[in-house]
Amino acid sequence: MAQDATRRMLLKTSGLALGLQALGPAFARAPANPQATPVRLSFNENPYGPSPTVAPAIERECSRLCRYADAAMADALAEQIAAHERVPVDQVILGEILGLLGLYLGSQGGPGGEFIYSVPGYLALVDAAAHVGGVGVGVPLDAQGRNDLSAMAAKINGKTRALYLVNPHNPTGTVNDDAAFKQFLRDSAQHAVVVVDEAYLEYTPDFRARSAVSLVRDGANVMVFRTFDKIHGLAGLPIGYVLAPRTLADALRKQGAGDAESLGRLNIVAAQAALRDTAQVEHTRDEVAREREQWLAVLNALHLKHTDAVASFVFFDAGRPQPEVAAALRAKNIDIGRAHPPYTNWARITVGLPGENREVQQALRQALLASGAGSA
Repeated sequence: MAQDATRRMLLKTSGLALGLQALGPAFARAPANPQATPVRLSFNENPYGPSPTVAPAIERECSRLCRYADAAMADALAEQIAAHERVPVDQVILGEILGLLGLYLGSQGGPGGEFIYSVPGYLALVDAAAHVGGVGVGVPLDAQGRNDLSAMAAKINGKTRALYLVNPHNPTGTVNDDAAFKQFLRDSAQHAVVVVDEAYLEYTPDFRARSAVSLVRDGANVMVFRTFDKIHGLAGLPIGYVLAPRTLADALRKQGAGDAESLGRLNIVAAQAALRDTAQVEHTRDEVAREREQWLAVLNALHLKHTDAVASFVFFDAGRPQPEVAAALRAKNIDIGRAHPPYTNWARITVGLPGENREVQQALRQALLASGAGSA
C-alpha cells in the first residue's frame, strides 16, 4: 500500500529535471499567490519547506532517473539513520510501512488478533490489520486529549496482537508524561509489540529524551516509526523508517519492507540531504513553536477550549460542528480539512506561515462571531 504510493509519487516526479534549476531550494513551498490555491492548513505539512540542500541533491539525481534505486542507495540511507538514532543498522527498516506492518501483524496467529489504539487517531496500521482479520480496539483519549494509558493497559488480553500509540497525538497534539509513557511501554511490551508513531515528536524541544527509541536500544518489544514528511518537509516525496527489534525487522524485510526499488531514487537522496541538515529542523521547530503560541493566544482571546498542543497544529472546541467551521473558512479560500469524531465540534488547524496564520485567525474570528460562538 505505502510502497504503491511511493512508486506512483516517483512516476509523478519524473519531470522534475525540467524545473528544478529555476525553482531552486523553495521548490516545495506553497505558491506565493494566495488566490492561486487555497491556504492549505489541513495535512500538517511543513510550510517552511525542506532543507535548501534537498533540491540540489534531487537535481543531481535526475540524470539517473532511468535507473531503479538500488540496494547500495538504500543501505547508505539505513546506515545514516542508524548512526543518527544510535541503533544497529539491521534494526532500521526504510519506508512508510505502517500499512505493511498492520498486514504482517494482523496475519500472525490467524484472524481475531486485537489492535489497541487511541480514538480518534491515525489508523493506517489498524485499518491494514483489519484486511486480514485484525480487530481494532479503540480507547477514548483522557480528559486532556492524551493517550489514556491506564485504559489502554486494561484492554490488554490474550488476543492482543499489538498496541499503537501516536505521541504527540494526532489530532490533539498532546504528549504523555514521559516517565509514565515509558513505563507503560515497558509493561505493555511484555504482552505484545508496542508501535509508537513519533511523526511529530521532533516538534518538541526535548524530543531526543522523549523518544521511545531508547527502549528499542534496550531490547524491549517496541517499534518506533518516524517520517521525513513532516518537520523535514518531504511530504511530496514521502519516505519514513521504523526502528524495530531485530527479529521483527528481519521478518518485515522478508515481506518486502525497505525494498530500494519501491522507495525510489529521489525519495532516498532527498531523505539523506534532509537528515544531514539539523539546522533546518531546529529552525522549523522554533518557527512553528512561535506561531503555535500565537495561535493559542488567539484561541484564549476567543475563549475557545483547546488542548496543550506541542506539535505542528492546534486543536480546539469551536463551539459548533466542525464541518460548519470548515465550510466558513473554505468560503474564504482556506482549507482546514476534516472533522475528527467523536470530537464533533473540535477543529484541527495546521500551523502555517506567519501571514497564513494571521489570515486564518482573522477569518476564524469573523466566522465564530457571525455564528455567536467565541468572543473577542
